[in-house]
This record gives sequence, structure tokens and C-alpha cells, in this order.
Amino acid sequence: MLHNYLIMFKKRENIVEIEEGKLLSPKFDNDGLIPVITMCSKTKDVLMHGYMNVEAFKKTIETKEAHYFSRSRQQIWHKGKTSGFTQKVTEIRIDDDQDSIWLTVDIGDGSSCHVGYRSCFYRSIPLGPIENGREIEMKFEEKEKSFDPEVVYKGQPNPTKI
Repeated sequence: MLHNYLIMFKKRENIVEIEEGKLLSPKFDNDGLIPVITMCSKTKDVLMHGYMNVEAFKKTIETKEAHYFSRSRQQIWHKGKTSGFTQKVTEIRIDDDQDSIWLTVDIGDGSSCHVGYRSCFYRSIPLGPIENGREIEMKFEEKEKSFDPEVVYKGQPNPTKI
């Protein structure tokens, strides 16, 4: 099967070029996806984790706004199109073997989590001995939601299917 990224980006030919070269040669998985971690340019908080296919990656580079691929809906998703909280890309980095992406974005006073919090990582897990794994209580690190998802997504497809 010929992957679209072989046409769009430089072919992955050798490890030295991939790890030390200047040309973009991303590695998409067998489903044609590459994982993406997204960070806030102001706070440095991790906002979310998602995936991109070739088209979403290309649109993100060209428009300077984050586009992802929804695995559950099998379609491109322009982050913030429904909520109004678009992610304006300030930097894109790729890891050493070019198989994951790190986006730095400006969300203004907006949010990135469909549940209403600023970040999708709004809870922390306590560290230490585990007595009963079914009773681990997480701590809410964000105390208030940035928006009401019932109002923002009213009449829209369920954002949890993103």
C-alpha cells in the first residue's frame, strides 16, 4: 500500500537522514496517523494529545491553525471550529525519529478540552503505594471550567467522539 505521505514528504531512507538531517520525513503508523502533543505557548501547560493524518498535518502547517484526525469519526477536525477556541500554531517540532509531533499553540483566553476545562489534563493521579487500584482518587488541578460544553456544543456532534 502506497502511503500519501510518501508523495507529500521526503521518503524515509536512512536513520542518519531521519535523525540528523534537515528534511522533514515523518513516520505515520499503519493507520496513517502520527501522535501530537499540544502545549500552550503562554503557560507551557500540555493542553491535549491527538493524532494527525497527512492531510491534517499539511493543513496545520499551511493554515497555522491546528487540525487533527478524529479516529472515532474518521475525519479531519479543525480544532475550535465549533467552540471558537482555535489553536493558533506558534511552533511545530518533531521528535528525533520523526514519529511524533509537538505543537505549541496560542489559545488566547480559550480552552482546548471539550469537557470545558482549559487543558484536557485537568486531573492528577496520586503517587505512592497502591492498596486498591479501583479506588484511586484523582485530584482536580483545574478548579473551574472555562466554558459550559452544553451551551457551546448544543446541537453539534458529540465532541467526545473526536
